Amino acid sequence: MRLSRYFLPVLKEDPKEAQIVSHRLMLRAGMIKQQAAGIYSWLPMGFKVLKRIEQIVHEEQQRAGHIPMLMPTLQPADLWRESGRYDDYGEEMLRVTDRHKRDLLYGPTNEEMITDIFRSHVNSYKDLPLTLYHIQWKFRDEIRPRFGVMRGREFLMKDGYNFDLTKEAALHAYNRHLVSYLRSYERMGLQAIPMRADGGPIGGDYTHEFLVLAETGESEVFYDSQITDLTFGDRQIDYDNVEECQAVLEEFTSRYARTDETHDEAVYADVPEDRRRTARGIEVGQIFYFGTKYSEPMGATVRGADGAQVPVHMGSHGIGVSRLLGAIIEANHDDKGIIWPEGVTPFHVGIVNLKQGDNSTDSACQAIYAELQNRGLDPLYDDRDERAGAKFASMDLIGLPWRITVGPRGLTNNKVELTCRRTGQTEELSPADAIHRVMQIYQPVLGLPVQDK
Repeated sequence: MRLSRYFLPVLKEDPKEAQIVSHRLMLRAGMIKQQAAGIYSWLPMGFKVLKRIEQIVHEEQQRAGHIPMLMPTLQPADLWRESGRYDDYGEEMLRVTDRHKRDLLYGPTNEEMITDIFRSHVNSYKDLPLTLYHIQWKFRDEIRPRFGVMRGREFLMKDGYNFDLTKEAALHAYNRHLVSYLRSYERMGLQAIPMRADGGPIGGDYTHEFLVLAETGESEVFYDSQITDLTFGDRQIDYDNVEECQAVLEEFTSRYARTDETHDEAVYADVPEDRRRTARGIEVGQIFYFGTKYSEPMGATVRGADGAQVPVHMGSHGIGVSRLLGAIIEANHDDKGIIWPEGVTPFHVGIVNLKQGDNSTDSACQAIYAELQNRGLDPLYDDRDERAGAKFASMDLIGLPWRITVGPRGLTNNKVELTCRRTGQTEELSPADAIHRVMQIYQPVLGLPVQDK
């Protein structure tokens, strides 16, 4: 993509309505535009990052054996009356009446609808276990939407639902989701800590939230500092292996880590004093096991091996896809702008032409741009007729992790500059070596084939 042809409406000044870093930088970098309170249009670069995050979630869910589908945004109110939640959910639910006077709602979550789908098509224990998920827009009518996409009213979310014959099988599904979430967050460059949480309106006593530590987090959290030393890394897990998944759960949840809602001072006191930490956290996902809370009232049963009908054990598992974008920025920025991790960056590398219109620099930039594309990367070429300082400021603001700077002086020695956005360190390399270095960085991130220099 050439920047001269891209739609990137950056702002020079900080928007007055933005209270936190991610909201301010998303507006300044031309990623979103507010259309109503808590409702945003996703402009091209914001949409590009959103799709990168969504793709990682899809890949890790399917790696775990979960099956994608899509449910509608509007749901019949009668399903929620069956479960008993229609009147209990509160004013956050947006209720709608259509022209035929039928009660509908804009879905804040999908437990009722997925249970209806399950009971309509699954009758035997032989069809279990089953986990279905979708990524869909949702709506919760927050009384005070603020902080941009961090607490909006309309948001994109992945929610998955497992159906199992027994509690033990359902808890394995719970563990499987925990593993897949750890993998997803680390691929996005985040450390999301699983913390004991409250079930809220979803229900269930067995639940963990995943929180990213950040000063602007909405929750106060208490944890053992040892948990921040844990990484999942590139280990391979057999998702069908109960012991392996259970071991990961124990590794990441055996140390104290709780939100303020479930904080227990007596238990926390057992943590060595030098390891006790308090901070703020941003919730980016939550997993629940709630047994037969929905299957019993809604008649989601299967025929067991003995022929008797039994209600299935269920859980629900959510990741805030659009919320994650804000959380990533909160955890990765400086006073110049965003610093995207390689796994979610909208463009993998920026190319800055220091002398637009000069034949040698134009040709070199075009050659680098074409070669990166041919090798499977997505570069952004700043070919605007702007001064160098303005181009560098734009690149720093939008936060691409790597920048190749091309100027006539360097080209006389067959050199370009490769700059790391996170550290600011710059190397002088030949164009071929700069391309090779960028490919080395992204090969493990994107799973690209290894190429010779």
